[in-house]
Amino acid sequence: MQGDVPRSLSVFRVDLFCSGKMDTEVLLVMQLNVTISPAKNITVLNFKRRKMCYKKVEPELKPPLSPDRNSTRIHFDPVNVAPTTSTRVFYISVGVCCAVIFLVAIILAVLHLHSMKRVELDDSVSDSSSSQGLSQPSTQTTQYLRADTPNNATPVTSSSGYPTLRIEKNDLKSVTLQEAKVKVKDIAISRERVTLKDVLQEGTFGRIFHGILVDDKDPSKEKPVFVKTVKDQASEVQITMMLTESCKLRGLHHRNLLPVGHVCIEDGEKPMVLLPYMNWGNLKLFLRQCKLVEANNPQAISQQDLVHMAIQIACGMSYLARREVIHKDLAARNCVIDESLQVKITDNALSRDLFPMDYHCLGDNENRPVRWMSLESLVNKEFSSAGDVWAFGVTLWELMTLGQTPYVDIDPFEMAAYLKDGYRIAQPINCPDELFAVMACCWALDPEERPKFQQLVQCLTEFHSALGAYV
Repeated sequence: MQGDVPRSLSVFRVDLFCSGKMDTEVLLVMQLNVTISPAKNITVLNFKRRKMCYKKVEPELKPPLSPDRNSTRIHFDPVNVAPTTSTRVFYISVGVCCAVIFLVAIILAVLHLHSMKRVELDDSVSDSSSSQGLSQPSTQTTQYLRADTPNNATPVTSSSGYPTLRIEKNDLKSVTLQEAKVKVKDIAISRERVTLKDVLQEGTFGRIFHGILVDDKDPSKEKPVFVKTVKDQASEVQITMMLTESCKLRGLHHRNLLPVGHVCIEDGEKPMVLLPYMNWGNLKLFLRQCKLVEANNPQAISQQDLVHMAIQIACGMSYLARREVIHKDLAARNCVIDESLQVKITDNALSRDLFPMDYHCLGDNENRPVRWMSLESLVNKEFSSAGDVWAFGVTLWELMTLGQTPYVDIDPFEMAAYLKDGYRIAQPINCPDELFAVMACCWALDPEERPKFQQLVQCLTEFHSALGAYV
């Protein structure tokens, strides 16, 4: 309540002394109310600590307490104190806990072995009954197929009868390269019509080119395209993944979506996926480019421009939600932009290879965008439009930070516990409170409490108009 406000980074401490008259444990809560004038909001910080105090065992060796403040600083050294009843209870409790943990580990191991045998049995039943159909309800099977297959729109085989665990674990192996080519055969074109120019992005086994597509009817007409393809060292599984994930938005038409246009799947050649060209390219790379102080840097991006980009992404996702299509990997890296600041959402084909730092394997041999996923998707592998809303909140944070990586200091294996405890990414610098409130709504633990994409479009549009009024 008194004293000077520090003008630089300072360290303070609070000394909490024990009287030495009794053994006790006290829960202490220190609350700091941080207010930055003239802002109206108050940030409340609660620090919880447990204070352990012990009764002095040998009071005759220490001077009695006096009113002097310094004499109250009693330090308890447990090494010089004989074990008390509470100490013995502590060691007994630790031993009991270790025994319980050991028993639980044995039980979990037995259950895991039992479940593995059951999956093998289910697989054999599935293979034998694929021609006659399964007794399992088709709605449940369709739900898991829609959530877990790479193309996210249609089942990977004509007879959908695999158990849930097998689909989640072996979704790529369930489709052969030849089957993937058959699915895109109707949009296949001759490789002679495509000319590759500059390499825009390159990964371990994938590349994205700036290409030229010659019109089939009039060879004099050309148009620029994105060309996704793979290197010689790419495996058949990786090629299959590129083709199946490229079909995620196929057949959808919206001004803020960029579905696949054509493919080249001629035998003896590496497949190529063609998409309409956006001359400022990948949105994440563009945002990071805006941070560079270079002469050829694109024009400065205002906060109003960034909100306009967010509105376009929300419009595209609202269309997907109405069509009951789940993206499962919405992020700035899976969007593209042109010189008029028009943003389009793309599929996630080759994203794992081109942005490897954004994907992590949590021990299940599957790279996932952990830092963009909702808690239910992370823990239970439950994917829905509400999960896409969560990812949109993270994408909005990317926009406001010009392409920074979210949760960069959090270990991917700790993300689930971190989110469950209520922690979220901090408010970006220069991000208005109203805009950060939109992000925070997207990160509600309960999927039902998150806003719909149509609500996000309306809210962001109103905020965009308010920014225009100030300008």
